[in-house]
Amino acid sequence: MAEHHRARIEFDPRFTVADVPERLFGSFAEHLGRCIYTGIYEPDHPTADADGLRGDVLDLVRELGPTMIRYPGGNFVSGYRWEDGIGPKAERPKRLDLAWQTTETNRFGLGEFMKFCRTTGVEPNMAVNLGTRGLQEALDLLEYANHPGGTHWSDLRRSHGDEEPYGIKLWCLGNEMDGPWQIGQLTAHEYGRLADRTARAMRMFDDSAELDLVACGSSSRAMPTFGEWEAEVLANCYESVDFISAHAYYEPVGGDLASFMASAQDMELFIDGVTATADAVGAKLKSAKKIDISFDEWNVWYQSKMADSPHEPWSTAPRQLEDRYSAMDAVVFGSLLITLLRRSDRVRAACLAQLVNVIGPIMTEPGGPAWRQTTFYPFSDASRYGRGKVLRVNADSPSFATEKYGEVDSLHSVAVAGEDGSITVFAVNRSLETPMTVEIDAGPPPGTGEVTCSTLHDADPDARNTLEHPDRVTPEENTKVAVEDGKISVELPAMSWNTIRILP
Repeated sequence: MAEHHRARIEFDPRFTVADVPERLFGSFAEHLGRCIYTGIYEPDHPTADADGLRGDVLDLVRELGPTMIRYPGGNFVSGYRWEDGIGPKAERPKRLDLAWQTTETNRFGLGEFMKFCRTTGVEPNMAVNLGTRGLQEALDLLEYANHPGGTHWSDLRRSHGDEEPYGIKLWCLGNEMDGPWQIGQLTAHEYGRLADRTARAMRMFDDSAELDLVACGSSSRAMPTFGEWEAEVLANCYESVDFISAHAYYEPVGGDLASFMASAQDMELFIDGVTATADAVGAKLKSAKKIDISFDEWNVWYQSKMADSPHEPWSTAPRQLEDRYSAMDAVVFGSLLITLLRRSDRVRAACLAQLVNVIGPIMTEPGGPAWRQTTFYPFSDASRYGRGKVLRVNADSPSFATEKYGEVDSLHSVAVAGEDGSITVFAVNRSLETPMTVEIDAGPPPGTGEVTCSTLHDADPDARNTLEHPDRVTPEENTKVAVEDGKISVELPAMSWNTIRILP
């Protein structure tokens, strides 16, 4: 029988890292596969509302708790004509989407997206096409979305039924423009100049401090131009943007499950590298400004299996990238969330990619039910309880060996102090086989009240939630919690996600 590990964490609510930004719990809806059509939008579904939005999906989105949705892409945006998705649906053109080799009907567009945002109470995050289009089209979109009225584009919006402006504050200036797969790929210098021109013009429309602009960072830390790209882009647009983006996806490679469990190590290195590069550019420019990170694409994604589910070229809303997540995937996913919280002093926005069906926490069947993937639960826990201030945590943990990252702590954790006086500890036992007892020292008085723990774990790490068995893997109450003399101990199973609530 495997040994039983012991670990310890301590924190003091008086010592904090940062406030948790509202935008950290964002998600992403791209015109890709069935994310939009038969995912978010299905007018003929039995639960659909008057706007064609699936009611069962709306309920699950509210339960999941995203605070922001990035739209409409992704790779899709680099060939998108936003005007195709406004006005009467019968007059909207069908277009070929070169990014994903499908046909786009444009029955869902900006107006429908804003209805979705209003219905679910999330902030819109709009991406502009800097691949096949550019500055003028971005300004036209901004005017349509945000100007009150009295001009061509704003009056057109009003004629389409939206009298009030949308008030979109967060804008992505293109998507993954360093990638050879991207329509309209640019060099770092070309993109940096274009981003600067676009940002400066957008600020001529709205120079308020509330307009936040995101420049494209590297598509992944594995890109050969990583670091160089950020440095050159920011050298050209540092003073005109607020964020630099980061994208990262993880999957087990070659059966190396230990390294997969430690995927957050790569995310931490990614964040550190982008932060250091941005600060170096700021120092060189003698700027007092800090550029923050928008980690606006992150997830577990089995990219190596993309070829296993081919679709008919130029079909409409085919099944694409519909990964079915396991209990093990959910634990790695939770560890990535912990990293975003731990680095929230510089990661001030983030988007889980994506929301429904396409590598999403929510799955649907056309005309049928919707259900929660295993990854749904860590996100909903973090969004619900991870609000407040991130605390400085000291941890003493056993380690395990990985091929990619060397020795890595088995315990990965973060603590968040809520405004109600509660403290929530999110903890992952990354060990493949060994359970762990964690002792928690929650600092000085007022001490602790009730302590509870919810644990997501399955004896079969490959267990998944399916259409036939939608609740195969769900969090359960962890009864192995003890409190003595102000010290808390909790037993964490191997490969588990845990939400420990310390109530005042």
